[in-house]
Amino acid sequence: MADALDQKQPDKIGILLRVALFALIGYVGLWIFAFILVVVLPENALVVEAALAPFAAAAIANAITVRIYERGRLADLGLAWAATSAREFFVGAGIAAAGAIAIVLLPMAAGLVRFEAAPSVEHRLPSAIFIAIVLLFGATGEEMMFHGYAFQLLVRKMGAFATILPAGVLFGLAHMGNNNANLLGIVNTMLWGILLGFAYVRTRALWLPIGLHYGWNVALPLLGGNLSGFTMGVTGYALHWRIGDLWSGGGYGPEGGLLTTGIVIVLFALVVKLFAEPEQAGEVTEP
Repeated sequence: MADALDQKQPDKIGILLRVALFALIGYVGLWIFAFILVVVLPENALVVEAALAPFAAAAIANAITVRIYERGRLADLGLAWAATSAREFFVGAGIAAAGAIAIVLLPMAAGLVRFEAAPSVEHRLPSAIFIAIVLLFGATGEEMMFHGYAFQLLVRKMGAFATILPAGVLFGLAHMGNNNANLLGIVNTMLWGILLGFAYVRTRALWLPIGLHYGWNVALPLLGGNLSGFTMGVTGYALHWRIGDLWSGGGYGPEGGLLTTGIVIVLFALVVKLFAEPEQAGEVTEP
């Protein structure tokens, strides 16, 4: 975050109030935008609602709190486009998408999963492009919500470890209401939340977490899998697993299985290998 955001040193009560205001604006905004989208969008647009409502709410919550307390802008929250931004986004998206592909193709090579015909929309290619754009808004919105102003403030004032773990747990719990959510799926989503928080700390920007989030989210539906309980139905095929829900994830999708647990661990290792710590990258960090 920009040096200007480090000038003020609020006490613990002040930090709590800032985080609480951010959460309140985000929560209220989420309900307001969800209501508006339910009214204006057709009944079968649940995925669009689930993506755009958090994006709008997170953008407003971040913009208001960073402006009130830091006299800053959204760009100051790790969203400014820098020389490293493209690499962070595209490498993150690439390795996450590769992880999703591996979850499908490796079991397929072993005869444990196959593609089967499934109901889909009439115009598949335009629908797939539209869903890809919507999911980009969704990934960006969730990253701004869970790793935006409140998260970054706590990282600076309370430390990375003390912030990443609780934020990751909260990220997982926020998905408990999704269709067909199971215990392992929520645990895996918590691990994803920890990975995404770590990715921010590793780069001090949101482009890597957004890339990781988006690459995973867009690859699974295009492979015919469910995404956190959502069935997109844009490809005309679905995954038929010949192994139990413990591995396949059942109706929640691959995120609810042990295969995803392994992939998240691999992604952690790749982030460590591919992205140097801020000090090693020559960045100036807060004392």
